[in-house]
Amino acid sequence: MNTQNESKNEQVRAALATESGAGADLRVGGARERTKRLTTVAMLCTAAYILVLLSHMIPIKVAGFLNYDPSDIVTVIGGFLFGPLTALLISVTVSFIEFITISSTGPIGLIMNVISTVSFACVAAFIYKRKQTLAGAVIALAAGAVAMTAVMLLWNYIITPLYMNVPRAQVMTMLLPIFLPFNLLKGALNGTVTLLLYKPLVTALRRAQLIAATRGDGAVQQGRSPGKPLLLLLPAVAVLITCALVLLAWAGVI
Repeated sequence: MNTQNESKNEQVRAALATESGAGADLRVGGARERTKRLTTVAMLCTAAYILVLLSHMIPIKVAGFLNYDPSDIVTVIGGFLFGPLTALLISVTVSFIEFITISSTGPIGLIMNVISTVSFACVAAFIYKRKQTLAGAVIALAAGAVAMTAVMLLWNYIITPLYMNVPRAQVMTMLLPIFLPFNLLKGALNGTVTLLLYKPLVTALRRAQLIAATRGDGAVQQGRSPGKPLLLLLPAVAVLITCALVLLAWAGVI
């Protein structure tokens, strides 16, 4: 009897030890994944801020005060990888660092930057999270561009008179001929670049083991068929070149 009890006790201890070891492995694995995620997000924040610096060093201004900012590209990629909350985190972090370092627009510029980026990146990330395919990415980016344009029309109507110290009626005359096409153009340009960069960037992050092979990989999976990348690449490059030329011409660069 005692022998049987001792045998059962040993089995119980062995089972508990196994469960304890498995739990420890899970905790270590979870900590490792969190560290990788934080590292990736920090890299994305750094890349976004570098693009902000470049936009200040080589400004492309429309109507004398609207500045094209490509950092939304990195923010959307972060949202595609980890979800809309990460896009929000990157947007707020980069905008705040810009505010305390190189911005000349003060708190108003900070608010407008966050609203613009969040309305684009978070909407796109939210949609893509539910449909992680190539078509889902295109729909998400288009929806993000439209959402940003609509939101910025409202906020430019509210904020721009305070920033420029002009009557609101004067800003009303600028909404359709200036703010509307500028934000649509900005959204189309940033969305197209995101679509072109997302696959190679995800591949690089996977090879560096910073993200799991299945994370944010929906649009990449669509590229397995040799015909699909070409069908995507040609119109995307055409849209990219067209938007870039229109923006440069509008800004008086060319």
